[in-house]
Amino acid sequence: MSNLTYEAVNWNKPTSELAQIFWDQQWKQIWFPEEIAVSKDVKQWQTFEHQDTYKKVFAGLTLLDTVQTNVGMNQIAAFTPDLQEKAVLTVFASFEAIHAKSYSYIFTTLCTNPEIDELFEWVKKNEFLQYKANKIGELYQAIEEGNPESLWKAMFASVMLESFLFYSGFFYPLYLGGQGFLRNSAEVISLILRDESIHGVAVGFFAQNIFKQFSQEKQDELRVWGYELLLDLYQNEMNYTDDVYAETGLSPEVKAYVRYNANKALMNIGFESMFPEEEVNPIVMNGIRNEGSTYDFFSQKGSTYAKAKVAPITDETFQFNR
Repeated sequence: MSNLTYEAVNWNKPTSELAQIFWDQQWKQIWFPEEIAVSKDVKQWQTFEHQDTYKKVFAGLTLLDTVQTNVGMNQIAAFTPDLQEKAVLTVFASFEAIHAKSYSYIFTTLCTNPEIDELFEWVKKNEFLQYKANKIGELYQAIEEGNPESLWKAMFASVMLESFLFYSGFFYPLYLGGQGFLRNSAEVISLILRDESIHGVAVGFFAQNIFKQFSQEKQDELRVWGYELLLDLYQNEMNYTDDVYAETGLSPEVKAYVRYNANKALMNIGFESMFPEEEVNPIVMNGIRNEGSTYDFFSQKGSTYAKAKVAPITDETFQFNR
């Protein structure tokens, strides 16, 4: 018989700044892909010239969300000592599962079964996609009990995935949806993007609290490690973007959007930006600005769906009375 003493999570006594806020925010904006009429995109889809790119964008996102569901959030939650933060991360994992299922919902609506099977084979064979999944996954699997550095590195990787690497895939549906094309599929992405924003901010915040506990020497060492990891992932992402977007001519614009989000990821983790400011496609940026709003920019569902109308997390959320 084990002599372990198990502790119950006590939400009546706050142990983690913002854990309750992140919990509430995530549940207030719960949604399910089947509530969005993706079938309305079928007619436009049938004459769409770049179906291959669109399908691969979603297939790549499916893999990353699968890793984040089955490995990332679960591993980070398992080794996070604070029970309230652990609960929040577990909820995030559930939403990542919804995201992964959302892409299959779009595939089922727009594609044939042979096309879908071919896509999932492509996922296993694409070297750039597999590289970033492995790079992130290795850091998740490397977390050690009682080793806050390994936990921080995994959280850093999680923020890079959710605030940076997803966005090469998000670009295309936002770009097309903003022009009135495949708008319902684009709304699925807009709702996913809103969730990922919370995840990036929350995990980044938890990581910053761990980072503060390290010596200055260790902080400097980890900062160098972090920028080197980002650069490695960035170079791979440039190759992935060229590969997936080759037929569209959009690679330069996608890359600018990726760099923009790499800077956002660094800000979430508490680091200085790496890339200089540059112009990002205004159609896609408009999609970001509608994040957390009533989504009039996209289809009718967003502007009438009450659960989606929640106050977004802002800088003021992080102002504490001490």
